[in-house]
Amino acid sequence: MSVFNPATSPVIMSGGLIVWVNLFTPAELDAMEQYGDRLTHEKAELSAKNTGRDSIRVTKVAWVMRNAQTEAFYAKVEDAVLRLNAQFFHYDLSGVATFQYALYDGAEGGRFDWHKDYGKDYGAPDQEPRKLSLSIQLSDPAKYEGCELEVRAGNLTDVAPRTRGAVIAFPSYVLHRVTPITSGVRKSLVVWAVGPEFK
Repeated sequence: MSVFNPATSPVIMSGGLIVWVNLFTPAELDAMEQYGDRLTHEKAELSAKNTGRDSIRVTKVAWVMRNAQTEAFYAKVEDAVLRLNAQFFHYDLSGVATFQYALYDGAEGGRFDWHKDYGKDYGAPDQEPRKLSLSIQLSDPAKYEGCELEVRAGNLTDVAPRTRGAVIAFPSYVLHRVTPITSGVRKSLVVWAVGPEFK
């Protein structure tokens, strides 16, 4: 019988949120953060054309394309998605969408109110719906205040750990939010696994 080691295995929180720490090395996280910082950041858009966007989301994002510099990180994330899906979700998945590098800045009041990710990205109409959402914490938690990722899958609201490198996973149809950041900058990598519509 194998011994469960929470330091190297994903765990489930009381509200259903899946957390996996120590999956990535500090060097891998540094490389991803530095790569993301060099990208061109733009004001985040919502897929639904909502004229009140700024009351819902204040975030800067950049798209991390798959290339020679990012291939090893993409491959490791895909392996993590396969393991998480096999252990907890059992969804019919076909791949991952382009990763999103997200910045929440205290000077701008960064935040993202309650929302869900499930469905098609209107900017990529040929892409299958997002079914599984992952957030990878890139920032040292001492570098910002506020900006908690909260996930509400049922009666309980789970607050994701701020541990650098923590992988947070949940079904894309689950409500979640990022509370306002009050100081500093929080950086994360957002990953969506896609697949055929639920039936």
